[in-house]
Amino acid sequence: MNLKGGEIARYLARPDPSRPALLIYGQDAMRVALKRVEAVKALTGENAEEEMRLNRMPGAGLRKDPAALMDAIKEVGFFPGPRVVLVEETPDTAADAIRAAIEAWQPGDAVMVVTAGGLAKSSALRKLFEPHKQAVAAPIYDDPPGEDEIRRWLEAAGLREVPRDAMRDLATLARALDPGDLRQTIEKIGLYKYGDDTPLTPAEIALLAPATIEADLDELLHVVAEGRAGEFGPLMRRIEGQGTQPVALAISALRHFRALHLAASDPQGPVAGLSRMRPPVFGPRRDRMARQAQSWGVGPLEEAVHTLVDTDLTLRSASRAPQMALIERALIRLAMIAKGRR
Repeated sequence: MNLKGGEIARYLARPDPSRPALLIYGQDAMRVALKRVEAVKALTGENAEEEMRLNRMPGAGLRKDPAALMDAIKEVGFFPGPRVVLVEETPDTAADAIRAAIEAWQPGDAVMVVTAGGLAKSSALRKLFEPHKQAVAAPIYDDPPGEDEIRRWLEAAGLREVPRDAMRDLATLARALDPGDLRQTIEKIGLYKYGDDTPLTPAEIALLAPATIEADLDELLHVVAEGRAGEFGPLMRRIEGQGTQPVALAISALRHFRALHLAASDPQGPVAGLSRMRPPVFGPRRDRMARQAQSWGVGPLEEAVHTLVDTDLTLRSASRAPQMALIERALIRLAMIAKGRR
């Protein structure tokens, strides 16, 4: 049986123990490993390693010793409970040994969980699992985790009060992070909220999400975009003291104002535009940038982007003008324009 679409995540969360074998394969080794861990835990329950109910073997060794898999699934464990034989990094050359084990499998034998990398349609493993009436094939794609999967991770972390706005931000974060990083972030949020029965908020997600931009520089760009010219000088001196290069500052400013321009141009509104970016903007920072985009408007933001592009080109040219003074002047000019639009 070949799983497709949403049924892949649902099945791997609760695999059927009456089926003899499950193949999990995909190009991304981290995604395959996460799904493998989830499926094995669902099949064996807790303490499988300590109770020797989980038997691991490399798939590459089955060509020379095909009987090893047969012996493993038939082995009688010392501890009671369901058993799994995990066959890892399995090549196509192991297909015959796995086929023999599936044919000999009986209820009460250990379930086989087979993992592999990317497999072509002509793969012997896929040809074995996909048409089989009892074995199951689960291809793992590079799509971000869906809402159902995120909810399962939240529940596992002890988080059940998750309003729609918080779930929306987690879905946005899922498009920016690898699944492993996202799951670690959710576990960190669960520890942060331990003993706290209040609903999860977007501000808490933003607080605990991996940082993607240096805090002082981020605040400086907000100050410029919001026209708070009186706060510009001290922040600029602090960033200069940290050793930030003028070109790096110009690139960050250009990225920020391009994001505002794209947000202001989005037909569904700035919030939708910011959420669709790569990496997406979410939480309080998204709301703040949406207000900036609305305040500026499309036309003025186009001029701001042109100003920053010209400044960046000048910084990269053979000009002898003081570089930090050039970018500082451009940012002050933008801050004054924003101040006039407040």
